[in-house]
Amino acid sequence: MIFQILADKALRGEYLTREEARTVLMASDDQLPDLIQAAWRIRFANSGRRVKLHVLINAKSGLCEEDCHYCSQSRTSTADIDSYPLLSEKEILDGARRAVEAKALRYCIVISGRGPRPKEMVEITSAVRTIKRETPLSLCCSLGLLTPEDAKTLKAAGVDRVNHNLNTSERFYKEICGTHTYRDRIETLKNAREAGLELCSGGIVGMGESDEDLIEMALALREIKPDSIPINFLHPVEGTPLGAQTPPSPTRGLKVLCLFRFLHPTTEIRIAGGREHNLRSLQAQALYIGDSIFIGGYLTTPGQKPEEAWRMIEDLGFEIEEVGSRIQH
Repeated sequence: MIFQILADKALRGEYLTREEARTVLMASDDQLPDLIQAAWRIRFANSGRRVKLHVLINAKSGLCEEDCHYCSQSRTSTADIDSYPLLSEKEILDGARRAVEAKALRYCIVISGRGPRPKEMVEITSAVRTIKRETPLSLCCSLGLLTPEDAKTLKAAGVDRVNHNLNTSERFYKEICGTHTYRDRIETLKNAREAGLELCSGGIVGMGESDEDLIEMALALREIKPDSIPINFLHPVEGTPLGAQTPPSPTRGLKVLCLFRFLHPTTEIRIAGGREHNLRSLQAQALYIGDSIFIGGYLTTPGQKPEEAWRMIEDLGFEIEEVGSRIQH
C-alpha cells in the first residue's frame, strides 16, 4: 500500500521525502511486484505502452586522457578494446541508416576524450547536417565537456540533444574520477541548456555508491530537469579500476529504476548500459518502469540485438514509438 501512496504523490507532482526514497530502495524482494506495479501506474500515465529505441555509435574509441574508473576507454584502463580516431562522415552516416532500420527514434554520436577538438567538431557537425537531411532521426551527441561555443555550434548544426551524465552524487564523484569534477559536468549541462539544446543526463549504478548517493543524484537531476535520464548499470570490464566490482543484482536494479520513476514521473527514463548484463531475465520487467532502451550495443560492450528487443516489446503488449508517432493511451 505504501508504494501506491507514493505513486499517487508522484502523479500529483509532489516530491518524495528522503525517507520515502529510502523506502523504495530498501524494499524487500517480496515487495518488488507491488513496487513495480506502482511505478507502472506513473509510467503509463505519461507514456502509455510506448517504448523509445535509441542507438549509439562509438564514433571515437579509446585514446582518452581522462581517468574515469568505470570506463574501458580511460587512460588508466588496460582493457582489450578497439582504439581509433574519429570515424569518417560516411561511417557515421551509415550508422544512422542502421539506426533507422532498427526502428530507433534517436541516434547518439559518442566520442571518447575530455571534450571535442576543433577539427572533430567540424567533422561531427558536418555529419550531423547530412544525417538531418537524409534521415528522420532525432540526434544526440555525447562529446565530453562542452564550452558555451561548442554547445552553440552543435545547436546550429541541428543537434537536438546533448548527453552528459552526472554519473553519481557530488560527494562520491571524486571516488570515480580525478581528472575533472562534478561541477565541470554541471557546467557542461548549463552550457548546453543555454544554447537551447535538450538535456540527457543520468548515472551509473553499482560503482560502490551508497543509497544516499543514489538519492542525491536523483534529487540533483530534479534541479537540472533533463529531458531524459539514462540509468546505466556497471558492467565491470577487466583492466579497469572497477573491473572486480560486484555488479548490482537484477532486483536491486529494478528498485533503483523505480526510485527514479517516482522522483521523475514525467521524464523519459532509459534502461541503459549494462541492462543485459545486470537485469538478465528481468529485463522485460524494467519496461514497466522505464520507457526507453538502447539497442544494438554500447561503447565497448555488446547489447541486445534489435530483433530481440522488438520481440520483448511485442511480448509485453507494448509498441515501439517511431519517428513522428504520437503517444495515445
